[in-house]
Amino acid sequence: MNHRRFLAVGLVALLTGCGIPTDNAPRPVQPPRGPFPTSDPADTAPAGPATETLCLVRDNRIVPVLRRVDRLPTIEDHLRHLLAGPTEGERDTDLTSALPGAVNAAGATVTGTQARVTVDEPGDDAGRSDEVLAFGQIVCTLTSRDDVTSVTFLRDGRPLGVPRADGSLSEQPLSRADYAPLITPR
Repeated sequence: MNHRRFLAVGLVALLTGCGIPTDNAPRPVQPPRGPFPTSDPADTAPAGPATETLCLVRDNRIVPVLRRVDRLPTIEDHLRHLLAGPTEGERDTDLTSALPGAVNAAGATVTGTQARVTVDEPGDDAGRSDEVLAFGQIVCTLTSRDDVTSVTFLRDGRPLGVPRADGSLSEQPLSRADYAPLITPR
């Protein structure tokens, strides 16, 4: 019986003795350095009755961002909005784009539920190596539309092999699933 009592006392001492030490008086705590965003970056965009999703980049991850717009954009407008990059408010929350210098998307059309994006040859001064994120931004953005389930890329009218999240090249239609490991959930 003494053995059990000793064990119980030891267990109580162990559980109460491994906590955080207490102070005799309150101590000042320094707040973390700011600035802290007080609103969603989408709140800084014009408010409208429709919502469009643009996929931007933060910390080498694709981040879907909702923007309010006056009307649902055409596929061309949607691509143009993505190519324009983040708003000032979005940049203030460290959102960027991998598109400038990595992918020169020239236009988009929809056939059935497949978007076909025409890509120009990159310039000699491109200097970007994050094509996976850039192509992922386009696929993630365009497949967020109700009328698009996959995206193919063309250069000079021929299918273009583009990198997927796993690093493999594909000329086949791509979907959000091809870039899922890089997408931060909303």
